[in-house]
Amino acid sequence: MGFTGFPSEGIEFYEQLGADNSRSFWQQNKGRFDEFVKQPMVELTEALDEFGPFHMFRPYNDVRFSKNKPPYKTAQGAYGESEGGTGHYVQFSAEGLMVGAGYYAMAKDQLVRFREAIDGEATGTELADLVADAEKRKYSIGAIGALKTAPRGYPKDHPRIELLRRKGLIATREFGAPKWIHTAGAAKRIRDTWTGVTELCAWLDAHVGPSTLPPDDRPF
Repeated sequence: MGFTGFPSEGIEFYEQLGADNSRSFWQQNKGRFDEFVKQPMVELTEALDEFGPFHMFRPYNDVRFSKNKPPYKTAQGAYGESEGGTGHYVQFSAEGLMVGAGYYAMAKDQLVRFREAIDGEATGTELADLVADAEKRKYSIGAIGALKTAPRGYPKDHPRIELLRRKGLIATREFGAPKWIHTAGAAKRIRDTWTGVTELCAWLDAHVGPSTLPPDDRPF
C-alpha cells in the first residue's frame, strides 16, 4: 500500500504519549505507534526514495546518562543524505509536520570549509543572498547550535558574522497539522519543500560536502 498521509490517530497517539511517557503506556499502545506513525513514515520514505536511502530514527531515547529524559521520543523522524552531502529530514509529531534540508550539524572538517567559503567575498555573499531568499519564502534557517562569538581567526565585526557563528545550516518549515497532512498530497508538499532550497543545498554541497572524519568524531 502506498503513502496516503499521516492519520489523525498518529497525532492523538503522540498527544497521549506526551501526557504519559511511560513503559506501561508504550507497551499497551505500541500497536498504534506501528500502525499510525511508523508505517506511514515507511510508506512516505518509499514515495520519496529519490532523496534516500532514509534512516528512520528509533522511538526510544538513550536514558543511560540522563536522569530526567523520558524513555520514548515524542516525534518520529526520517533522514536521507544525498551523495553531495545534503540531508533531507522529515518529522511527524503531535504538533504535525516539520520538514528541513541542509547540514544540521557539521563535523570539524566541514566547519573549516564552511567558514572559509563564508569568509570568501564571492562565495560568502552568494550564501547570504540564498539564505535571505529562503527566509523571504518562509523558511526558517537554523543549525544544531551557534558560537557565542566569532570562531577563532575571524573578526567579531565580520560582515557575515551570523553565518560564521553557526555550527551547521538547515532550512526548515513547520507546517503544523493542516488537513492535507492526512492525505497522499503531503508527499508532494514535502518534496516541494526540499526542492525549494535546491540552490542553497547545492552551495553547501559544493563548498562543504560530506565529512571525511571517522564516525566517532562527528557531531552525531
